[in-house]
Amino acid sequence: MQPELLKLLHDMRDAAADVTGFAAGHSFADYLADKQLRMAVERGFEIVGEALSRLYKADPATAQRITDWRAIIGFRNVLIHGYAQVDHSKTWDIVQTELPILCREIDELLSESPQG
Repeated sequence: MQPELLKLLHDMRDAAADVTGFAAGHSFADYLADKQLRMAVERGFEIVGEALSRLYKADPATAQRITDWRAIIGFRNVLIHGYAQVDHSKTWDIVQTELPILCREIDELLSESPQG
């Protein structure tokens, strides 16, 4: 895999791992009460979505191997441009249910590359 594609995958994995770490041990009530936690989680998702958008532009076939890749990019766009309309319960649900799948898929893609 090309170095720039690997960098994007690593950026996605690192940001997703950060979000996982930020959320660990917290409840949804904690998330709602802690603005700093919400901002950290949202920033992590912004990075994931931006890196995936760039990956799609550089290598659509690889990006399309990620479940709901379009929705991930769309979520990034909502966070950046529609920040006043962010649904915190939806964001928390993504952290709990969809983020582990994304992390697994990124790790699988990275494992396919000798430089991974």
